Amino acid sequence: MVFDYIVLGLYVASMIAIAFYTRNRSKSVNDFLFAGKNGLNGWMSAFAYGTTYFSAVIFIGYAGKFGAEYGLASVWIGVFNAILGSLVAWKILAKRTKNMTQRLGAKTMPEFFEKRYGSKGLKLVSAIIIFIFLIPYSASVYNGLGSLFRIVFHIEHSWIIMIALAALTALYLFFGGYFATALSDFIQGIIMLIGVIMMVFFFLASERVSWDLSELVNDPNLTWFTFNSTKTGFYGSTFSLIALILLTSAGVYGLPQTVHKYYAVRDKKAISQGTIVSTLFALIIGFGAYFVGALSGLFPEVAGAPSDDIVPRMLSLVIPSGLMGIIIILILSASMSTLSSVCLTSASVVAIDIYKGKVRKDAPDKRVNNYMRAFCLIFVAVSLMLAILNETFGIAAIAYMMGISWGTLAGCFIGPFVIGLMWKKVSVPAVWASIIGTLVITVVLTIVLGYDFNGWDCSFGAAVKSGIGLSPTIGVICMVYSVLVTVVVSLFTAAPAPERLEEAFDKRTENEII
Repeated sequence: MVFDYIVLGLYVASMIAIAFYTRNRSKSVNDFLFAGKNGLNGWMSAFAYGTTYFSAVIFIGYAGKFGAEYGLASVWIGVFNAILGSLVAWKILAKRTKNMTQRLGAKTMPEFFEKRYGSKGLKLVSAIIIFIFLIPYSASVYNGLGSLFRIVFHIEHSWIIMIALAALTALYLFFGGYFATALSDFIQGIIMLIGVIMMVFFFLASERVSWDLSELVNDPNLTWFTFNSTKTGFYGSTFSLIALILLTSAGVYGLPQTVHKYYAVRDKKAISQGTIVSTLFALIIGFGAYFVGALSGLFPEVAGAPSDDIVPRMLSLVIPSGLMGIIIILILSASMSTLSSVCLTSASVVAIDIYKGKVRKDAPDKRVNNYMRAFCLIFVAVSLMLAILNETFGIAAIAYMMGISWGTLAGCFIGPFVIGLMWKKVSVPAVWASIIGTLVITVVLTIVLGYDFNGWDCSFGAAVKSGIGLSPTIGVICMVYSVLVTVVVSLFTAAPAPERLEEAFDKRTENEII
């Protein structure tokens, strides 16, 4: 146990060192948000993307809950995260996003909407939505880490750990901005790869895991295409597994914190490198996390445990005490990189899109940069408070907190952003239809399906809580709606002004960009 604390201490010290090393690399808004005018190389961009993609939510929340529910079939979530969420996403979005955002001079997704569609209202509303709905995602990461430390290190007051981690994340993000985040992501990505490989090795070496061929075929806990779940009907295993695959794999196409990585990639070579590296990274991390979660059926000690406690309990049973620190660092690395990226995204939309865009349009660069740092601290504090409330009152499981965030944000933006990169005809009314419709669908389905699932004689609070439990399915419905409504409404409404389209799609300058 002493060695575990030493490893943890070294990790904390390294993150503090990064904060001070990068403190002079974020003097302007461009430096703070994109790591300078040249951007990042492919390896750093890929690791920044991958470590933002995967956090404590996947290791603690998703792997624990859905690994236990679906058995080895849950591994397909990780496989499709690599194929659809990384390989195809980079192929479709990276070059187009970099080119168009640089032509338009857009630093954030709300600013992209303003300049692509010529609507200041879209910029303001999308900025508010991003800030609000990234809070539960950030809170879910804190909750995952709190569960891990509570079970492994027997720390009953997990809020103390949450506060310490929030302070550490705020420190290196406040001083170094995106360069500090990217540098720490690269180091943390390497730690994640080593940690996942080591974690899978120890589980395979455990006496509890038997790989007799007949057992692999006959035990539902160890089959790739069957489920442990007792759910049937519309909310049954196959449907809900597909919903999870789509939410976690396609949802990243419309998430501002993952799309931001394409803004800051350096050139064509970096995009080619990033595509390959991010795909391999996602395959190793996704496969390893869900594989370990799927083995929970072989551990009777975790039967009936809360979903957020399953993986931490398994780790405490399998990983030797002297090496647990490395596994803790694995999950801590995944989480802190995600927290810093989410925090940076939220702070940027408030400072750039709301403060400079609406409040003080003539605000100097230095002041906007200072406000962005301040809003980073505010976002950390707000999401931390929500995490502590969720830990105290059990508002929602970690997996569903993430589902709310991903589903709503992807539903609002996936159609207007992705299709808007490729099709000139996408109109302002179509974008509004996607955003407003998604918000309405999310609220209505959360309440209605919550009552349906829990009984119509239940209280409103119980219905909402049950509805939140269906957030992955609701999120996928919103994403499909967004794509369809963007296309259909655009066919019957006027496209933006020709001069705006010329600015966004003028490929004569493309070779000067990347």
